[in-house]
Amino acid sequence: MTTPNKLRLLPWTGPEGKPCYLSTDDRGGYMSRLADNIEAVQLGTATDLLEQALEVLGEQDTNPAEVQRLARELTRALRDVLRVAASRGHLLAAGEPQGL
Repeated sequence: MTTPNKLRLLPWTGPEGKPCYLSTDDRGGYMSRLADNIEAVQLGTATDLLEQALEVLGEQDTNPAEVQRLARELTRALRDVLRVAASRGHLLAAGEPQGL
């Protein structure tokens, strides 16, 4: 059984918006691979949105509705990227030998 400090924060939330965790020692298991794939998609989406933002904000005649849509999407992407960073940070900390 995995100790509480080795729980993996998953890249999705539960029905009420609460965080979901995976308790396993198998980083190559189905759920771990699924979480890895979703994280990769989320990071790719954030990269694409950043490129879009740079284009939109560089235009002289940017439509305010377009900026508002982009801000909503960037906010979602930032939330996802922060979740990925927190999850990977916890995984790194859990993998460190005790006593350091």
